[in-house]
Amino acid sequence: MKVKSFLALCSVGAAILAGNGAQAQDKFIKEGIWRGIFTVNELQVPFNFEVKGQKASDASFALINGTRRDYFVVKQTAPDSLFIKMNTYDAALVAKIEDDGTLTGAYKSLVPGLRGNSLPFVAVHGKSYRFVEPGKDQEPAANLSGKWKLNIISKDATPGRVALLEQKGNKLTGVIMSVVGDTRELEGTVQGREFVLSGFTGPSPIIVRGTINDDKSLSGEMGFGIYLNQKFEGVKDKKADLPDPYALTHLKEGVSTFDFSLPDLNGNPVSLSDAKYKGKVVIIEIIGTWCPNCTDQTAFLAPWFRENKNRGVEAIAVGFEQKDDLEYARYTLGKLRDKYKIEYDILFGGIADKKVASGKFPSLNRMMAFPTTIIIGRDGTVKQIHTGYTGEITGKYFKQYVKKWNRDLSKYIAEPAPKDALAAR
Repeated sequence: MKVKSFLALCSVGAAILAGNGAQAQDKFIKEGIWRGIFTVNELQVPFNFEVKGQKASDASFALINGTRRDYFVVKQTAPDSLFIKMNTYDAALVAKIEDDGTLTGAYKSLVPGLRGNSLPFVAVHGKSYRFVEPGKDQEPAANLSGKWKLNIISKDATPGRVALLEQKGNKLTGVIMSVVGDTRELEGTVQGREFVLSGFTGPSPIIVRGTINDDKSLSGEMGFGIYLNQKFEGVKDKKADLPDPYALTHLKEGVSTFDFSLPDLNGNPVSLSDAKYKGKVVIIEIIGTWCPNCTDQTAFLAPWFRENKNRGVEAIAVGFEQKDDLEYARYTLGKLRDKYKIEYDILFGGIADKKVASGKFPSLNRMMAFPTTIIIGRDGTVKQIHTGYTGEITGKYFKQYVKKWNRDLSKYIAEPAPKDALAAR
């Protein structure tokens, strides 16, 4: 009897353990569409994402912004806990799966010294709307589709911005461009006289909200995570445009060449005077892994370089990171290299600061934006400097950029290399 009782007890224990294991496995986040809400300075900023897969080892996590999808890896750090690293951005969604299936947690900076920066969020499964529940829409007071000239009411604002908006019924999508780049795709709604857009692709979330005035102009404000809030006024203007990105950053008067000496990720000094670059066209992208426009520009340059590297062209990425430490830069820039399969040199410039960057490149009038792209001709002279980057969502602006890029690079590559440069190699 004692043996039978012991065996029966063991069977019960095994069943309990098996049950606990099943419960732990069932704790993984549900597949399907989710609606999350960040709390930013007491303001709610919604975002949407989709989960596919029933366990962390084979799951995909995609942030949704209009037509854009950004994919991330999910790690289950405990039976009820998730860690979703924001790819090359040194931040993560750290979440707990509650008993009712909702997610609670925070968007946290992982940068040493900045880890106090976080935004709490909660997410609910099965809700695909952004701002307004289906059936609760109000008739919009106007259709905001078109190009808008925005005036930023801020002392430290970059020169004017342009919004490209598309409205279908109540649904509003679009992008806001500035000389430093764009917001990526935003998604939102128009309700009566009020409009609102949000975006979350990995860097801090963005929210744009405002009012349609009696004269059909706009008044509102933009928020960029915990970092910056700017008020704006806007008018619809088909001719609205930004300053020429090829004329904002330039060499100082009397200067025609450009050089530097900065360490690569192994600490070895690299300079344009190195034999590797003599007689070649050299593309220099000044970036930071924390900068979404920089990663978009890298996503364009990396495959372009792989296809064209045998044409007599080289490229160099100079990263300015959130910590002035080569070991840290080796980690962040190494993540960038691996994700985009970068086959060109990556150097470390220092802390992410425009004044610091300007000091590292004294030939320039100033460093106005990350990214900044500089093209050096075969003869060692600067052929072109482009401030900022506009991604695919900007439509014709992106197409014009790519067309000019390919045309200009082909022209520079076709130019003959100086004899002394060939001899040096």
